[in-house]
Amino acid sequence: MWSAGRTEQWMPTVAMVATNVVIAIMTALIKQALNQGMNRLVLITFRQMAATVFLGPIAYFKERKTRPKFTAEIFGYMFLSGLLGPVLLQYTLFVGLDYTTATFAATFSNMLPVVTFLISVAFRFEALEVRSKSGSAKISGTLISLSGAMMLTFYKGSALTHSPSSISSPSSSGDRQAGGHGTVRWLLGSVSMLANVVGFALWLLLQRKFTRKYPAVYSATAYMSLFSFIQAGALALSIQRTSISVWALKGTIEIVTVVYCGVVASGIGYLLLTYCVEKRGPVFTAAFSPLSQIFVAGIDLFILHEPLYLGSVLGSILVILGLYLVLWGKREESAIAIASAKPPPVQADIEQQEKV
Repeated sequence: MWSAGRTEQWMPTVAMVATNVVIAIMTALIKQALNQGMNRLVLITFRQMAATVFLGPIAYFKERKTRPKFTAEIFGYMFLSGLLGPVLLQYTLFVGLDYTTATFAATFSNMLPVVTFLISVAFRFEALEVRSKSGSAKISGTLISLSGAMMLTFYKGSALTHSPSSISSPSSSGDRQAGGHGTVRWLLGSVSMLANVVGFALWLLLQRKFTRKYPAVYSATAYMSLFSFIQAGALALSIQRTSISVWALKGTIEIVTVVYCGVVASGIGYLLLTYCVEKRGPVFTAAFSPLSQIFVAGIDLFILHEPLYLGSVLGSILVILGLYLVLWGKREESAIAIASAKPPPVQADIEQQEKV
């Protein structure tokens, strides 16, 4: 039997593996629902409604004594967070999933720490020591990840597994037109995923400032889910005024996708992620992000039967390599900062004696 200390040590690792399994299943379900023609804004609306119903009671009972006062400034932050985060970011993710593959979308998501680092340096939220090992690692990792992203976007390569195009001959003009249309969709999906990652990085910076003003994390997430539910619903109603049928969930896949994404992904997955960040920090959680890509690739190949392309494999390797270089640089900087903050042992003893 494991001791309590050993269990506590391994719990964040188990939680992060579970979180990435949740993300992988969510990505596959959304891909299937979109392939069946489910409206993107309707999916966002129902998902955020389910998340609000799930997280609302948890936030109320857990933080009812510590919840800060709800002010006009807090309302503004929550409104912007809901619009930029769950609404716009999910919409760009759904476009990317619809136009590419689940594996491609998961790979692009691994660029989040790199893009966040670039934006932080550009706005001077983070210092960059070019001559240090950590600074060189972060610069090298950023360049390698960007190279991987460009390969993912502009080089599709040959299919390494089963390919739908291998069933018929590509010699006809109709097939060539279909191939050209597929290339345009792939590029649009890539641009959408890039917008998703950049927007996510900006949203994280907004959240960093917001959580300092409103530290009740569960309540903030529940409110944000409520705002995004209203915003997405209003957008969907304004666009789909003449079509009521889009609001009807058709088939098991659409119903399971809404419930799973709202309750399991946005609810339980968020709670697991929050637990891991609290226990081990953001660098630890980011280091597990390639796991979701591996799980998604397995679902893509063996369940969804999507083809795996050479460009996706090579680009994924570069993105993951760059990700770990950036994370290593961040870890080294944190270690140096902690070490420099502590006084030398002799000096600490002298200071203690002087206090006595």
